[in-house]
Amino acid sequence: MAPLDTVTQEHRARLSDRDVDVIVGRLLQAGVLLSALVVIVGGAMYLWQHGSVVADFRAFTPGAEEMRNLTDIVRGALRGEAPAIVQLGLVLLVATPIARVALTLVAFIYQRDRLYVVTTAIVLALLAYGLVWGTA
Repeated sequence: MAPLDTVTQEHRARLSDRDVDVIVGRLLQAGVLLSALVVIVGGAMYLWQHGSVVADFRAFTPGAEEMRNLTDIVRGALRGEAPAIVQLGLVLLVATPIARVALTLVAFIYQRDRLYVVTTAIVLALLAYGLVWGTA
């Protein structure tokens, strides 16, 4: 029979499913709120800078090429370019569920649940593949 102290240390070392759910929920909330805040700031800046310009809807003009590359989006946002800040907010919104999968992978590794570690690692690899090579 194991001493009581050993059992309580083992129990403290494991994350319960409820703990993981709470952490993942907080991550999702924070990701959505952060992305919304970034989009609102970028939108307000855009309106401040270009609010008096009359829109021309006669012809469709695609977005700038530099708004399709993560590095250029971050550079533009750091320079204070409003469209890049809005685009960064949208990137953060897309990255939020991917971060959720990565966090659950860490939780499953911590819980030593091999089946879910393998399954979650495959899902994360597919998401990464789609994100990196799916747009090429």
